[in-house]
Amino acid sequence: MHALRFDSFGGPDVLRLAEMPDPVARSGEAVISVRSSSVNPSDLKNVAGQFQQTTLPRIPGRDFAGVVVDGPGDWIGAEVWGTGGDVGFTRDGPHAQLLTVPVTALARKPERLSFEEASAVGVNFVTGWLGVVEAAQLAEGETIAVFGVSGGVGGAVAQIADALGSRVIGADRVRPAGGTPAASIITDFIALDDGSQEVGSQVKRLTGGRGADVVYDAVGGVTTPAALASLARRGRLVMISAVGTQTVEINLVGLYRNETRIYGCNSGNYDVVESGARLERLAPFFDSGQFRPLPVASRYSLEDGKDAYLAVEHRVRGRVVICP
Repeated sequence: MHALRFDSFGGPDVLRLAEMPDPVARSGEAVISVRSSSVNPSDLKNVAGQFQQTTLPRIPGRDFAGVVVDGPGDWIGAEVWGTGGDVGFTRDGPHAQLLTVPVTALARKPERLSFEEASAVGVNFVTGWLGVVEAAQLAEGETIAVFGVSGGVGGAVAQIADALGSRVIGADRVRPAGGTPAASIITDFIALDDGSQEVGSQVKRLTGGRGADVVYDAVGGVTTPAALASLARRGRLVMISAVGTQTVEINLVGLYRNETRIYGCNSGNYDVVESGARLERLAPFFDSGQFRPLPVASRYSLEDGKDAYLAVEHRVRGRVVICP
C-alpha cells in the first residue's frame, strides 16, 4: 500500500509518500480500505512534534471513512467511520490506503453521508459531544455561548446544543459562513475582536442579565476572561484549547461565589475504540439529517497529501480531505 509517513518532526515537507506492506488482520483486528480521511489542525501539530506521545516513524491522520476488507466475516464489506486520540500518534493513522483497527472500534457509517462527509466528522463532533453532553450536561431550555462558533468544533457544538433544545449564542472573529449548519442555528452573534470582558457584558445583555448556563470556549487563553464573565450563576465553562497564552488570572472569590464549574475536555485521551462508541451515539442524528458535517472545501490524492496539509496550515474554510 501507499501511505504518507514522517520519520522526523517538522512542517508538511517532512511527509513523504512511502510504499509499505499491506496490513493483514490478526485476531481481534480489522483492516479498512480508506476511502477518505480529513486533515485536522491537530494532524499538522502532530507532524510538527507538538504531542509528546507520538512515536516515530508514523503514518498520520485521525478521522477516516472506508470499507472493511479484512477481519471478521460479518464485517467484510461494511462501510465504517472512525477517529481516535491514538490514531496517527501511537498507532498508524488513515492517511494511507489501508488502516488497521481493533474490531471493537468499528462503527457503521451513516448511510446518509458520503465517505468524504463522514471523514470530516470525527474529531469535531466527538470533542463537541464530550464537552456539551458528558461534561457540561447541557439541558433543554438552557443557553450556551459558543466561542469559536465558525470553526469545526464550534459548528459541531452548535448542532449538538440545538438538538438538546438549548438556545445557542455564537461568538467568533467572523460569522459562520452562509450555508453552514451553525449559521442557521445561532440566535445571536457576538464579534470576538480581542477577547475582552465586554463580550461577557453582551452575553449578559442577551440573556436578560443572567448570563449563559454553559460557555463552550473552543478558542481559550485570550478568551478565558470573557468566557468566565459570560457565565450565569452555577454556569459551566468547557475548555478545549489555549490560544495566545497558556496561563490566565482568575478571581477565585468571584469563581466560588458564582459557583462556577470549569471542565477541560481532550478528545486525544479517547482511543479509537472509545471514540467509535461515541460516533455510534452520533450516527442517528446524521442519518436523520439533524446533524450535518461542515462542507468539504478541498479534496486531494494521497500523492498530493503535502498540499492538503498546507491548505489546513493556510486556514482554508471548510474541511480538507485526502482520498487515497
